[in-house]
Amino acid sequence: MKNAIFRRALGVCFGGAAFLSAIAFGVPAAHAQDANAVVIKNFMFEPMAMTVKAGSTVTWKNLDGEPHTVVNDAGIFRSAALDQNDTYQFKFDKPGVYKVFCGIHPNMKEVITVQ
Repeated sequence: MKNAIFRRALGVCFGGAAFLSAIAFGVPAAHAQDANAVVIKNFMFEPMAMTVKAGSTVTWKNLDGEPHTVVNDAGIFRSAALDQNDTYQFKFDKPGVYKVFCGIHPNMKEVITVQ
């Protein structure tokens, strides 16, 4: 009985120490993503569909080693080529459905709905 309690207490101590170490060294305990952030990775926009409120700014960040662009099919916005870790932001003032693609890799697509 004492061994079981000791092992459980030891596990809690090591688990807590690992959690605190992860926080101290910048390793997130859980993957949390900004609600208005799009990651470009593995030749995909992630998420591929999102809904935001009018007046929101969306930020795209390219994590690929290849350049990508962020282009609206209606011509409302277009980023320059984003190298790895570059970002692009656009403020969506008007409600609607915005289709987005990469001008370099047109098969990369996403839809942003603005309410």
